[in-house]
Amino acid sequence: MSPSRTFTTLASRVAHAAGRPASFAVSLVVILAWAASGPLFHYSDTWQLIINTGTTIVTFLMVFLIQNTQNRDGAAIQAKLDELIRTSAAQNRYIGIESLTEEELADLRTRCASRAQVSLLDEARQAADEAEDAAHRRAAAAAERASGLPTYPR
Repeated sequence: MSPSRTFTTLASRVAHAAGRPASFAVSLVVILAWAASGPLFHYSDTWQLIINTGTTIVTFLMVFLIQNTQNRDGAAIQAKLDELIRTSAAQNRYIGIESLTEEELADLRTRCASRAQVSLLDEARQAADEAEDAAHRRAAAAAERASGLPTYPR
């Protein structure tokens, strides 16, 4: 197994295990045991240094493991989205936009929001027109029933 594959497997397993309730419970027990041992060690500097050092080391290592997992997950999701865009009616120009700058992404989000707003307005107009047409048809049918004469919809 390559070093990269070994690290990937380790990072995934540790990140998965760290997110479990049992891991939280073990951490809580360690903290409570440390706190309970305070009187035994007279709350000395060494007693405080133990928890500070331990939590710092665990945090430092977890940052790298979790970041590795997040990077892989993000890349996998991006690849899936790119494939969905490529095979759908969506615009292919959105493939690879994750490499744009913050400013370029903000501009793209603004343009997308504007197009979505226009699309919503168009849909609302279309729904209103359809509702109006349906109301005219119902009114014409009611008038025809009331008069007994045929009427023609607009």
